[in-house]
Amino acid sequence: MTHIDYSARIQTVNKEDHPLYYNVIDAFYRKTGCPVIINTSFNVRGEPIVCRPEEAYKCFMRPRMDYLVLGNFIFDKKAQPKWEEQVDWREEYGLD
Repeated sequence: MTHIDYSARIQTVNKEDHPLYYNVIDAFYRKTGCPVIINTSFNVRGEPIVCRPEEAYKCFMRPRMDYLVLGNFIFDKKAQPKWEEQVDWREEYGLD
């Protein structure tokens, strides 16, 4: 993922300092052949950043995400019950 000017802010993960996240990246690499994971703020444009597990799940179920890794759990959107919204979430927050 790059910024509009095609620059990027690369971050590396050290196995000794962050073994769980390192292992997630390594497993992704072994499965896909791609050793890179995009690490960005977790929110949909215009919404506040996710802070709680409930907010993470709700945000995951709305846009075009396929999987959510939350602690030691991996959620596959195809395996989740159908998500029903009470209001149109796109109108709840204005775009920035």
